[in-house]
Amino acid sequence: MQILVTGGAGYIGSHTCICLLEQGHDVIVIDNLSNSHQQALSRVEKITGKKLTFYQEDILHQTVLERIFNTHTIDAVIHFAGLKAVGESTQIPLQYYHNNITGSLVLLEVMQQYQVKNLVFSSSATVYGDPKQLPITEDFPTSANNPYGRSKLLIEEVCRDIYHADPLWNIALLRYFNPIGAHHSGQIGEDPQGIPNNLLPYIAQVAVGKRESLSIFGNDYATCDGTGVRDYIHVMDLAEGHSKALDKLQTQPGLVVYNLGTGKGYSVLEVLHAFEQVAKKAIPYHIVARRAGDIAACYADPHLAKKELGWIAKRDLHDMVSDTWHWQIHNPQGYI
Repeated sequence: MQILVTGGAGYIGSHTCICLLEQGHDVIVIDNLSNSHQQALSRVEKITGKKLTFYQEDILHQTVLERIFNTHTIDAVIHFAGLKAVGESTQIPLQYYHNNITGSLVLLEVMQQYQVKNLVFSSSATVYGDPKQLPITEDFPTSANNPYGRSKLLIEEVCRDIYHADPLWNIALLRYFNPIGAHHSGQIGEDPQGIPNNLLPYIAQVAVGKRESLSIFGNDYATCDGTGVRDYIHVMDLAEGHSKALDKLQTQPGLVVYNLGTGKGYSVLEVLHAFEQVAKKAIPYHIVARRAGDIAACYADPHLAKKELGWIAKRDLHDMVSDTWHWQIHNPQGYI
């Protein structure tokens, strides 16, 4: 199949491109490179020995999308493109709503125009807000605590409305938890521009000497050690989940929702200490105030994805931190 991957040069998108190419799909990537690197796609081609097609463009530009859909016979879209930092979204909410929601609306309009009705959407566990109990199943109430999560939730609702209006659509909403890790080759990984918003790249940059110490946002949560608990999932497990969801769309399931997580939560300090063991060095850190929009704990019940997609997370925390460290020590300055 010919698959359009929006945001395909980004962290999760580039790893998913590896899975798609290895399965024999033709991959077309659109990415504006606002928080990604074209070199990631070159390395994807090197890893797989296969070529993809890249457009350095923005999905907000409808005429560009129309040109891509005119040029290629696209069978399905995997939609990653969007701003993604919870804390940042509380500071620049209008930018998040415009970029994430308007961009998705433009994409969906063009898909409808060209009768491409197969979509895998990159949603997030943030749509559950602050859950009343754990683990989280797909039928939990949704209520986001921050602009990033609300943008994802609203796009989900748009997808539901589209499906209800036209049941010929097949849409997989993938609510995934906290991706970390890197491809085992060490050739691609997470390389945020500027100060990292996510835990693992920050720890890795401290470990490699790029930053002085890690800031831990709060140590007074009702958790095992007071720091926030999250369901960390290896990015390659996540990438394989998208591939499985794409296979599911071929069975014409309508609109389906899946959690992609391990089902186990780790605290910030647990992840930090696991990284210290792999890197064989102490990681300096200090405690600062809680970050706006954060919650105490969040982890998945992934059984539905196992049952309906035949997917499970196969890599453990050691794999996640060791692959992150392997990427970082071979690319201390990222893709530069």
